[in-house]
Amino acid sequence: MDNEWQNRDLYVNKIFLSKEIPSGNYLKRLPVISNLKKIGGLELTKPVTIFVGENGVGKSTLIEGLAVAMGFNAEGGSVNFSFSTKESHSNLHEYITVSRGWRKQKDGFFLRAESFYNVASNIDDLDNGPGGLPIILSYGGLSLHEQSHGESFMALVENRFFGNGLYILDEPEAALSPMRLMELICYIKKLVDNNSQFIISTHSPILMTFPDAEVIEITQEEIKSVDYKETEHFLITKRFMDSPEQMIKNLLD
Repeated sequence: MDNEWQNRDLYVNKIFLSKEIPSGNYLKRLPVISNLKKIGGLELTKPVTIFVGENGVGKSTLIEGLAVAMGFNAEGGSVNFSFSTKESHSNLHEYITVSRGWRKQKDGFFLRAESFYNVASNIDDLDNGPGGLPIILSYGGLSLHEQSHGESFMALVENRFFGNGLYILDEPEAALSPMRLMELICYIKKLVDNNSQFIISTHSPILMTFPDAEVIEITQEEIKSVDYKETEHFLITKRFMDSPEQMIKNLLD
């Protein structure tokens, strides 16, 4: 990793609540919200920040709110995407403020597993639209729908992530095999060396091992920076892999 880039200001360096969320809003019940309020905001200190935590704590909601606050389309894509298939995202972006660094990113993308199909469809629509702009070339030249889920994810990262950018990924492991996850780590490293910042929400112990990443664990009680080996995800996975037969026996008994 480029030492000079490590010491530069990040594109996003702090996220904090700037307005009181109304009591009737479901966001009020999310642990990530109460924890953010408790600590007065979350500082990002590394080119790669990884959010981990159990289902329901609000990781994806935080990632989505951050992405929308930074100008990205709620369902995914770059800041130039404006499609909407269903208004299902939260309005967290209305209640948070994002502190930005002095450098302006030249590229960026919000990649979320649950609505990636919609992004791929929109790319096809734009590619076949008036003027015949061949934007599919920026995604490898082949429709993302004509590839497997994992292949299309990697085609996006390999061809569309140009560097000098902010990349927000929500559970990218949903489409990727362990081998592809290791390949993704290599691409992240290459892009970080090219002045990029990644903010990732994941359940994958493989992704958590990225060198010098800051792993931030969100629980019911707190938000804290931890070593990836201390996360519940890593500990449970290790325990299972060390003795799968015994773990299965315990579970089924």
